Amino acid sequence: MNWTSFDTWIVVVGALCAVACALPGCFLVLRKMSMMGDAISHAVLPGLAIAFLITGTRASVPMFFGAAIAGVLTALFTQWIARFGNVDRGAAMGIVFTTLFAIGLILIRQAADKVDLDPGCVLYGALEMTPLDTVGSTDIPRAAIVNGGALLANLAIICVLFKEFRLSAFDGALADTLGYSSQFLHYLLMTMVAVTTVAAFESVGSIIVISMLIVPPATALLLTRKLPAMLMIASLAAAGSAVIGHIGALVVPAWFGMDATTTSGMIALAAGVLFTLAWLFSPTEGIVVKRFRRGKVEIEDRVSPAI
Repeated sequence: MNWTSFDTWIVVVGALCAVACALPGCFLVLRKMSMMGDAISHAVLPGLAIAFLITGTRASVPMFFGAAIAGVLTALFTQWIARFGNVDRGAAMGIVFTTLFAIGLILIRQAADKVDLDPGCVLYGALEMTPLDTVGSTDIPRAAIVNGGALLANLAIICVLFKEFRLSAFDGALADTLGYSSQFLHYLLMTMVAVTTVAAFESVGSIIVISMLIVPPATALLLTRKLPAMLMIASLAAAGSAVIGHIGALVVPAWFGMDATTTSGMIALAAGVLFTLAWLFSPTEGIVVKRFRRGKVEIEDRVSPAI
């Protein structure tokens, strides 16, 4: 594998990972549950560690099952604590994910002695190394298959249940009235987030994945209020962040006399830059645009009496 294809695969894996995260992330943002993505990305660690300890391998299937169970339990525990403990939902999330994250770190330290597991990789990822782990005799990285599979699964679920997801995101009570179980859709979304998070672990880790879940959808929401367009723009922003992030990881550090930095971190930074641009210059929500219009109106008001 030459360096050109090596860099290409890094971008491809990063883009697949980012888009796979952005799709369910749109519904997290619409449901005002952005912190739930943060909670699940940390709370799935016990599921991963237990799967490692039981199977003694990093095979994708037990990882996905462990993550899915941990993700659903996170949503359940959060709901139970908020409902029966009379605790604010945000506080309940903090209680659940910090506790499960701590348990996960302890278990990972135990698992690391028995299987080939790098705790740092789980937390921060190793996107630059993914092209080295290929499928069979091909040059296709295993991470591309895993993240591509998560992307296709998320896309298929959203396409099949688009009407139900859209309705429950805006009015859960109406969805229940029409026969669409908002609770089922809620836990299905939590499972999607958990599985997607695990698919992204090897590439970007449990920290950077939070940015990929939330920032592109938040960027899209500043640019449109239509859900199909939001899904499309979020996907484009996520893929664009992967391209810009990898180029930035190679180029930007040299400006400051440093070596190349991590691509996953620069992808998150690129996503933040795109969000900032949308925040400033969105045609409808941009701060600069709003101030320009306000100034224009004030000038017209001052001129009108004189006329």
